[in-house]
Amino acid sequence: MSGLLVPYYEHPAERPAAWDAVVAAAPRLYGVVINPASGPGAAPDPAFAAVAARLRDAGVRVVGYVDTDYGRRPHAAVLGDLLRHRDWYAADGVFFDQVSSGPDALPHYGRLSVTARAAGATTVVLNHGVHPHPAYAELAEVLVTFEGPWDAYRTAGVPSWTAAHPPERFCHLVYAAPPDVHAGAAIHCVVPGTGAHPWGTLPHALGSG
Repeated sequence: MSGLLVPYYEHPAERPAAWDAVVAAAPRLYGVVINPASGPGAAPDPAFAAVAARLRDAGVRVVGYVDTDYGRRPHAAVLGDLLRHRDWYAADGVFFDQVSSGPDALPHYGRLSVTARAAGATTVVLNHGVHPHPAYAELAEVLVTFEGPWDAYRTAGVPSWTAAHPPERFCHLVYAAPPDVHAGAAIHCVVPGTGAHPWGTLPHALGSG
């Protein structure tokens, strides 16, 4: 399945119309990344719980954001975030962010993947932001192999090993992008946002709210 994977990091109570647009786009979505506070937060957020329920009712994957700090974050802390996303927002998947790309970290991320599935995650997304070692493809449904600005994306290459996998195994997240440009991955998100918080804007495909 292809489509938009939307990391929209704005509070539903502050941007209700934008979230309405996300929910209305359900047939075009691969999933939505829920990120109340660089993770699930310290306590359940009713507004995020409500929008997560609306997304699920519309048939959209709800994927919880979990930072791994390139393998430096302790396994127990990562697991705690994963379980809070599941218990508070009924997330059915996990978006592991800041994922290492080299082979040395493969055992760590293999363990995290197994743990996520044991906790009920049906979709595991690894956000490397670059092309990782090919063995990472065995650990997740989706690898984010590009995250960055449009100017860099225009010249980004694709390693030959990716051809051995279906195109829907890869995702590109592109920001600082002009209108009417398109990502080359089956799963993607292209937004106008710039600076430290580009994912506070909707993808061009849904409007810029």
